[in-house]
Amino acid sequence: MRTTVRLNDQLLRDAKKAAAESGRTLTALIEDALREKLSQRAQTAERKRVRLLTVPGGPLPEVDIDNSAALLDLMEAPDDPPRR
Repeated sequence: MRTTVRLNDQLLRDAKKAAAESGRTLTALIEDALREKLSQRAQTAERKRVRLLTVPGGPLPEVDIDNSAALLDLMEAPDDPPRR
């Protein structure tokens, strides 16, 4: 099928150059690029929504969620009970 597409002049020059360097026609380059873009869009649309499990209560009083170094120290403390 034939159609007319208006492209930015620089984009067209770049596309023609890329097609020539790869030994393909401009049409083949555009078709491949369009297929790839549409495939990515389809894959994004197929993702399932993820629900995160939340629990009431929040962090323990000794946990400062704004201080990652202190949190790491707390998690690595040798007297912590084993975590599952």
